[in-house]
Parts: sequence; C-alpha cells; structure tokens
Amino acid sequence: MARLPLFLRCGRQRSAHTVIAMPNDEDDAAPLQSLHEDARAIFAHALDACGIQRVFGERVRCEGTTLVIEHSPLIPPPIPVTRIDLSGYRKILIIALGKAAVPMTESLLGILPRKLRVRGICSAPAKPDQRDWRIRYYAGGHPLPNHDSFRAARTALRLLRRASDKTIVIYLISGGGSTLFDLPLDPEISLADTIAFHEALIASGATIAEINTLRKHFSAVKGGRLATAATQAVKLTLQVVDVPSQHVDAVASGPTLPDPSTVDDCRELLDRYGLLEKFPPAVRRFFTQPHLPETPGDKAALQRGSADAGVTDPLFTLVSNDDLLGAARERATALGYEVEVDNGCDDWPYDRAAGYLVDRLIELRRQHPGRKLCLLSGGEVTVRIDRTPGTGGRNQQFALACALLFAQRLPGEPIVCLSAGSDGADGNSPAAGAIADPTTFARAQALGFEAEASLAAFDACPLFTALGDTLLTGPTGNNLRDLRILLSA
Repeated sequence: MARLPLFLRCGRQRSAHTVIAMPNDEDDAAPLQSLHEDARAIFAHALDACGIQRVFGERVRCEGTTLVIEHSPLIPPPIPVTRIDLSGYRKILIIALGKAAVPMTESLLGILPRKLRVRGICSAPAKPDQRDWRIRYYAGGHPLPNHDSFRAARTALRLLRRASDKTIVIYLISGGGSTLFDLPLDPEISLADTIAFHEALIASGATIAEINTLRKHFSAVKGGRLATAATQAVKLTLQVVDVPSQHVDAVASGPTLPDPSTVDDCRELLDRYGLLEKFPPAVRRFFTQPHLPETPGDKAALQRGSADAGVTDPLFTLVSNDDLLGAARERATALGYEVEVDNGCDDWPYDRAAGYLVDRLIELRRQHPGRKLCLLSGGEVTVRIDRTPGTGGRNQQFALACALLFAQRLPGEPIVCLSAGSDGADGNSPAAGAIADPTTFARAQALGFEAEASLAAFDACPLFTALGDTLLTGPTGNNLRDLRILLSA
C-alpha cells in the first residue's frame, strides 16, 4: 500500500522543509538545515525498509501449496524456516486486525494459490479502495473503538466458532488492534461505555503494558480469547510487533497468545491509578465483581517462561521495532554518523525520557568530540493528561521537551531531535511527529507562540506546523512503535 498524502492541518502551515534560520545569526543555519534533512532521510529509509509488502516478499512465500514462513532475524531466539502444507485443509480463514491489517491481508492473498478456499475479515483504520470479495472489511476506530470495531470482532468470533479441524486459521496481527477490533466480555457493556473505558486508560499515565493488562481482562477477543474461540481449527499467527520483543503478547493486547497477567494485577492497577471512579458504572461493575473472569493461559507456566502455557497458537514475528532501528542505523551509518542505540527510556514519561536522551547525547559528544553522532531510541513514551488537551501526541510532546532542553543546555549547537510514529499518526494530530533543535523556541516566539505554554497545554502540533517542522507521512499501513533520532554534527 502506497503512503497517502496528508493535507490536514493543525495550525499555520509552512513548507514541510522549512529553511532553518538561527535568530540574528543566519550564517550558522546550514549545519542545522543539513541535520534536519538527515533526520528526515533516516526516518524515511527506516519506514521504507520495514514496509509490509517488502517484508512479506522477503519472509513469506508459497512453494506450490506449501506456505513458507521466515521469522524476523532480529527476534531471539533464531527460528528456522517453517513449512505448512495447506493442501490438507478445506478452508483457510484469515483474521486480520490492526493498523497493518490491509497490506498484510493483500500481501497474503497475493501469495496464496487461487485454488485454495479462502475467507476472512480485515479490521483496519480504513477500508481499501480495492477489496477482495473473499474478505469482509471493517473500518475500526483508533485510538477509540467504534461500531465497526464491535462488528469486526463479532463476525470473527462467529466464523472462528464454526471452524472445523479441516480449517487453518491465519491471524494477521498488528498494533492498533486493541481498539480497531474490540468487544467487551460483558455483553451488557455498550460501545459508549467501552469508549469511556479506553479514554480513561489513555489519560491515566499507565504504561502500555499496564493498559493492556486491563484491556485483556475486559475484552472478549484479547488476552488469548480470539485463539480459544476456534477450538478445533489449526491456528497460526503472523505478527507485526510494536512492543518490546520480550512482550509480544502485548501486540493488539495479545488476541491469540496466552496472557501472563492476572486478575490480581488488574485490581492493583485499578487502585494505583485511581481508575474505578473514572469508569462508567457498567465498566466499574464489571471490574468490581467478586469473580472477575481470568484470561486464558497457565499463569504459573508463563511466569516460568514455559512455551506450553495453555494456548497452542504458534507465533511468527515478521517485522518489529528492532528491524526499524536496524534500518535507521544502516542509513545513519551510510550518512557518516557514529551510531548509538539506547532503548532505556521505553515507556517512561515523555519529559523524563527527553532529559535522559539529551543527557546521553551530551555524554556522547563529550566522549567523541568533533564526530557526527546519531543516538537512536525505539519504543514509546507516556503522557499523563490532566486537562483537555490541544492538538498533538506523545512524539511532538517529546520533541518540544527536547527543544526546551536544547535551548537551556545546548544553545547554538548543531543538534536536532526527530520523534515520530511508524504508523504515520501522533495522538489526535495529522502528523507522525516533529523535529526540534536549539532554535525551535526562539523561532516559535517570533511567530507568536509561547512554546512552554504549548508544552503545558499538550498543544505542540500548531507550533511545529507553523515552523514547518512536523512530519506528514499519512497512514503508513504499518505500526512498529515510535522512532527517536537525535543527531549532532
């Protein structure tokens, strides 16, 4: 799927490649301009290298009626090539969900022999213009579920419960599926209640792993329940991983994998973040019932790291955030940078993560004076929202926090920070992210913005848009977490 142009705006828009001018010192603009261009080039290369069609072409194929799957080489432990003979099955059932659901579905359909009987569903942010008659398409909601999110989940459960031992189910799972494909375990809970539940989780400041613990226990299709719906069928999962490699059960809240979290974990999180009073009454009643249903999986075996934990669905990781970082490293090295990767701030609050990475960059500059440096960081940061937010997201919030630190600690230095989502979206804005440098605050002030006020109001997008420093990719049809790129010349 080609990336779509995006012309939506969140403020005064200038050129996407604005020429950088240092206040009162235009002769020093060239190094910053070059760093801006290099950061964009590194991000674009990483996205292209991890495109779904390319990954499928490299790692999934059919040899006659034999499906051949190769695991991502960057996900330990190394797994040999897997071969599955499809000729013995009467039907192939595809269940695709998440931000990469459409290109994953299209890629798999292009590989499977036409003589095989294929049916399925695809729940993605938008329906494709060209649709295969064998697949039912749904435009689910993100970051909040919608009616199609519920319809897709209901249809999938109905198809899976009818599947026989002559059916092979191929789950195509990618990030974003937690809301694009959703259905409460309690049928009395409405869509409006479910939306309020997700809103409370997003604003809580909880990490994505903690949020997923609550989502899994709330849902009829998460935490392994989608796999257990097909009791007789042979099942396998192909995943695009947008979480740390040791937590692959968190992708789309783990619909086909055993869940290591417990009801006790849920109750501890509800108490820690004061969530019960923020939930609508129906959701509050669900979580406070004396016998809250447990998710599938042998919890003791999962805690021991056992592969036999009660849900027998084999998993194949096709591409992950590690692949995204690897491609970024490759491009940065080709551009002459000495590259360091540091994921130590994954799931940290955005301001703490900004401080950590800026400190790390300062230390690298001290260790390698005069060298071109690139500090890469993958994963996600968290934002705890205590008011009605403006327009932006965690990546633009992080970039603006870095801009403040640059202005305070590294004024006039040739450094930039790019932070963006591999899915092409950042919060409630039309941008994937933004680029910041030591001149960001001064340039914003010259245009009438108070950058610290924008930071406090969670309203970074209008500022970055006015500066021409947003990244507008449009939906990428992928989801491999976020990428942060800090460059120093």
